[in-house]
Parts: sequence; structure tokens; C-alpha cells
Amino acid sequence: MHQNLSVSQSIVTVRNLSLMRGEYLAVDNVSFELLSGTHTAIIGPNGAGKSTLIKSILGLVEAHSGKIRLFDGTGKQLTRLKQEVGYIPQKFPFERTFPLTVSELVGLGLNNKQWWYSSKRKRKKIAQALEQVHLTKQAQQKIGTLSGGELKRVLLAYCLVVPRRLLVLDEALAGVDATGELELAALLNNLKQEHNWTILEVSHDLDLVSRYCDSVICLNRRLLYQGSPSTTLTPENLLQVYGALVSPTSHHDEPSRIPESF
Repeated sequence: MHQNLSVSQSIVTVRNLSLMRGEYLAVDNVSFELLSGTHTAIIGPNGAGKSTLIKSILGLVEAHSGKIRLFDGTGKQLTRLKQEVGYIPQKFPFERTFPLTVSELVGLGLNNKQWWYSSKRKRKKIAQALEQVHLTKQAQQKIGTLSGGELKRVLLAYCLVVPRRLLVLDEALAGVDATGELELAALLNNLKQEHNWTILEVSHDLDLVSRYCDSVICLNRRLLYQGSPSTTLTPENLLQVYGALVSPTSHHDEPSRIPESF
């Protein structure tokens, strides 16, 4: 079920990272590394610093102390390398009556980075991305008419039109019905293996984390535990992470803090 972790290229390296939200220490001295082709989930209660940590990796929150290294790139090179990062948020707010089609939204992923593509090549790229997320028939449908699961698949197609090495998801499966959530998780896993993506996600669904993730980071301001789902998601560890009042099974109904658009 989990991919063979023989690849050892470093995609994200976090060292002694501390992050502030105003006067509040949101993330305290956290270190970890993400290797290529792996799928890592960050879990923890509300206020644990999960979304703040995600924002810092996306370059939206400046480090109070410590460092983040992305693809072993620095300086001007890092700006270019960030184009290889895809991001899918929990919520994608937009005006439901805006007359934008599925194809047009996916095509926005090309316009700034592949401006030299011919119109024919752009259409082919868009069609290929939609085919991979099983939305070919919805290509000319207005995005305001889509279900929650379909919209998340459109955003996944947006990430597919250009090569990505890292995909960051902040509770991206939230707001999707149970059947759609399972389908989207399976699709994401298949695409990850096909494209050798590294995936970092914030998740509250420990069942899906156990099924699809290679590694789990248990965060409550500090990194409490890290390892495979089988060794990390024990009742004893989850009690330490969430506390006695939280059931360490599934957290679909827990409200979330989401980052701004990236």
C-alpha cells in the first residue's frame, strides 16, 4: 500500500523552526525532513500550529528562528523552484456566478509559467490534466456548478498542468462527502505514485492517514512524535497529542484554521 521509500532526495528540510503569530509562539523548535516520493501527514489539535507550519513552507510566514530548505535551493533559485510546489487549500472561495469554466480555471496554471505554449499545446495539457482527475466531461462546465469533490479535483488538475515535485494540502479533503473523500484520497495516492510527488498534508482523518501516508508528524506546537502510521498512531501517543477529551479516530467535524491563497 505504501510506496517503497528507496529514494533519498531531500525535498523539504526544516531545522529548529520556531514561528510566531503575533506575540504567540505557534511552532516551537520543530525539525523534520521530507524525502521525494513520500506522503506525510501533520496531525494535531486546533491551535497546534499545523497551518502556520504549512504557511511557512509555502513562504507565507517568516521564521522567528530556524530554517526551511526547499529542494536544496536558495536565493533566486528558490523563487523558480517554488513553481514546482502545488497547493490545495481546505476552502476555495470564489463568486459562484462567475462565468469561469473548468478548462479555463485549469488553464490558469499554465498562463504565467508556460506563456510560450501554443494554443493547441495548452489545450492538450489541460485535457490531459482533466483526464487524469476524471473530469473530461466537465471541461466546459461552470465552476460554480461543481460539487465540493469535483472542485477539489479541478484544483488537483490545476496542479497537474505543470510538473510538480511537492504538493501541499491543508485539509484539502474537508468539505467533501464520505464517498467523494475516499475517491479523492485514492486518486491522490495514484497520482502521487505516477508522478513521484512528495505530499505534505494537514489531516484530521486518521483512517486515511493510516491507509495512504508513509509518515506522520504529531504536532502540538512542538513535534511530539514522528514515524510511520503503525508506530506513531498509538492510543498512548494520540492521548498525548490531543488530550483526554478528543477521540483519536476521526476528526471530520473539527473546525480548521486555513491559510490564505498561495
